[in-house]
Amino acid sequence: MPTPTPHRPPPLTDPKLLELLVCPLTKTTLEYDAEKQELISRAAKLAYPIRDGFPIMLPEEARIVE
Repeated sequence: MPTPTPHRPPPLTDPKLLELLVCPLTKTTLEYDAEKQELISRAAKLAYPIRDGFPIMLPEEARIVE
């Protein structure tokens, strides 16, 4: 029986990766909100979540921003 692994803190999001990402809908640059752990597309008015250090770049997972 495998032993359970202890919970590890989420990995840090690589800043170089964030520089390469664009909004999948508008192909525009994204703003990183470290406090909310989101990537914001001002053009699409969407905020894509970052979960466990990985950006979730699916429009259906994004929240609408004003």
